[in-house]
Amino acid sequence: MTGRWFDDWTVGDRIEHPIRRTVTETDNVLMTTLTHNPQPLHLDAEYARATEFGRIVVNGTFTFALMVGISVGETTLGTLVANLGYDKLVMPKPVFIGDTLRVASEVIETRPSKSRPDAGLVVFRHEAINQRDEVVCSCLRSALMRRRP
Repeated sequence: MTGRWFDDWTVGDRIEHPIRRTVTETDNVLMTTLTHNPQPLHLDAEYARATEFGRIVVNGTFTFALMVGISVGETTLGTLVANLGYDKLVMPKPVFIGDTLRVASEVIETRPSKSRPDAGLVVFRHEAINQRDEVVCSCLRSALMRRRP
């Protein structure tokens, strides 16, 4: 499995990634504790029941990481030089334990690198979508990618 080269991308290309992932309680607890996040909404079921959500909300850093991770196989696997930045990260709907997420990616911009003739910049819009077809997370990712050898 390998991602595509810079030269393979065109603005408007869209990928519905084949991997889907059901979020587990372990995913949420592990990410929350590894990042030293004390937010009770992510860890305390009794506290979360008393909120507007009525249950634990999955840590957003996990949702973001899962979304980007799922996209790698068909986009930048083995062809990435560096992620240059993430922009316009939004999480319009909460993710709950047991939600199954799928990811779609679209190419928003491409341009050759000004400083590296062997590379180019691709800007992807990634979206994570739950089983209710609600976008739960999206962002723009700027990837410096190798040109085809």
